[in-house]
Order: sequence, then C-alpha cells, then structure tokens
Amino acid sequence: MKVTYYPGCSLESSARDYDESIKIVCRALDIDLQEPKDWTCCGATSAHSLKGQLAIDLSARNFPEAERLGQDMLVPCPLCYNRLIRAKEKTGSAVPIHDMASFMAQPAMLEKIRSAVKAPLANISAVCYYGCMANRPPKITGSKNYENPMEMDLIAETLGINVKPWSFKTDCCGASFSISRADIIQNLVKNLYDRALEAGADCIIVSCQMCQGNLDLYQEEIAGIFKKEYRLPIFYFTELIGLALQLKDISRGLKRHMVNPIPYLHEKGLITG
Repeated sequence: MKVTYYPGCSLESSARDYDESIKIVCRALDIDLQEPKDWTCCGATSAHSLKGQLAIDLSARNFPEAERLGQDMLVPCPLCYNRLIRAKEKTGSAVPIHDMASFMAQPAMLEKIRSAVKAPLANISAVCYYGCMANRPPKITGSKNYENPMEMDLIAETLGINVKPWSFKTDCCGASFSISRADIIQNLVKNLYDRALEAGADCIIVSCQMCQGNLDLYQEEIAGIFKKEYRLPIFYFTELIGLALQLKDISRGLKRHMVNPIPYLHEKGLITG
C-alpha cells in the first residue's frame, strides 16, 4: 500500500522519535510512505493568528504534489492535520487526508496489526490521551466522536493493552502556553497525571507530539512543584505497536524520552537486555 506521508516540521526535529516509530511500523505493515517533494510548513501554530489567507496558502501549497501522487495523505501531527483539512475545505482539493491514529484504526488496518502481533502487551494498563486538535472542531475534522474518540483505544486493545476508561482524553494540555504561561501548563498537565492514575493507568498513550512533549518534558518539574511523585511513561501509540510486533530498533526512540520508559518495560517483561 502506498500513501503520501506529510511529516510536518516537528517530526523532523524535536519529535523525530515519533517519525522513526511511524516509519518502522509502516515498513513492517507493508505501508510505503512517500513524502511529497518540496513539502512546506503548514503554518501551525502561528500563521493563522497573523493572516488567515497565509495559513491557507501554506497548507494548500502541498496539494498539487499530493494530487500528482494520487494517494491518500497520512498526517501524524494533529496540528498539521487540522491546518491541512481546513485548507482542503477552502480550496476544494480532492486529496483524502487522514490523521495517523484514524488511519491505523480502520478495520482492515486493525486486522493487519492483530495478525502481526508477536508479544501482546497485556501487562500494560493505560489511558489514551487525544488532546484537542485531532478531533476538533468537528465541523472541520468531521469527527463524530469528538468528545470520546476511540481510535487509539481500539489500536491499544488490539495490542492486548488493558485500556482504562477516563473522561479526560480530550482535555487540553496547554501546549501553546509552554513558554508564555508555564503555570497553566503545570496545572493542566498535573490534572491529567492525577486523573490517569485515578483511572488505574500506569502509562499514557498519545498521538500528538505536542501533547507528548508537555506530558513527558515537565513531569519531574511538576512533581517537585506539587510535592507528588509521578513516573508515568508517555508513549506514542506507534511505539507500542512496534513493541507488540517486536520490531527491531523500536526502542531507539524510547531512549530519548525524558521519562525513561525502559525500566518500566523491563518490569513489565516487554524488553530484555
């Protein structure tokens, strides 16, 4: 299967661990990712606040090459996804655009993943955290379950994970305030940690690199501020697919996480050595 792959800027820099896990998993599932030549930034998060047409034009510039390739476009970053589908609506482009989690949660893909699982992740108890952008606003995304999305839940259950229900899967983590208002971040993220633990989870699964950064980068700092101990690994769902499929090199990106998940995975019997 060939798909057009729009990585976006952060997956080539601060979130390259997400990009690597996507490529490792897609290669194992016979998904051929083809990047559009000379793709450009979609303008998230600032272009739309400066000039609406600029935000549309930056995203729309990627459509002619995607149309030439004639394939569905796969977008891992929810912010990029949101900007691209807005531009698609404004320009009338015919390119089908999917966010990564929704693409992987299609019935045929779930069956493909299920048949490839070699080591079910039954020892993991997790909550799935979607954040704000992949499903909202529903008038743009077309999401029917924007308050209770289930794509990552379905993927995680396919991997054998004990998925815990909770009511905070689309609460904001405050990603855009990471520099300007650290206090807002600290309170929003602390609440997510507390609610995840309350639900019985021992890790959090994400599909957004901004969410992953907020929940992973500041855990030690937030623990110190609020005098509580938090050691919750924050996994991209693609990393967990890679672990369940026992794919070589999938642990390479895990070692870059600020909350080191390797001891947790050893404890769960999911990696050795």
